[in-house]
Amino acid sequence: MNGFTGGLNDLREQGRMTWGEGEHVWVGMPEDILDALAKDGFDQCKREMTTSHRDCRPAGGVWQGVNPRTGSVASAIWVTRPAPLKAMMFIQINGESVRTLDCQSIGVGNREETAHE
Repeated sequence: MNGFTGGLNDLREQGRMTWGEGEHVWVGMPEDILDALAKDGFDQCKREMTTSHRDCRPAGGVWQGVNPRTGSVASAIWVTRPAPLKAMMFIQINGESVRTLDCQSIGVGNREETAHE
């Protein structure tokens, strides 16, 4: 499973979140990835959007969430690219890149799974 559980793994398996080898980032729609983090138990505590000074279009954003059950912190930073390209996403949980993270070791999973443990 490459360290994924719950919502993030679902996105990866469906091809809605892919690893960009050249950029070393996740590529996907920010809303999908943020929804997946919420599904994995993270409650949003901060979300900010940035805009381009030229045309005021969204240029990217930052999101942070906390899993109240485990105390784990998730962060996502993204850079919007011209359509039809998906955003480049940097995702960390407890300061570790999600690409190498063993999510089960820090208690990340969807709410239904963790409620039955």
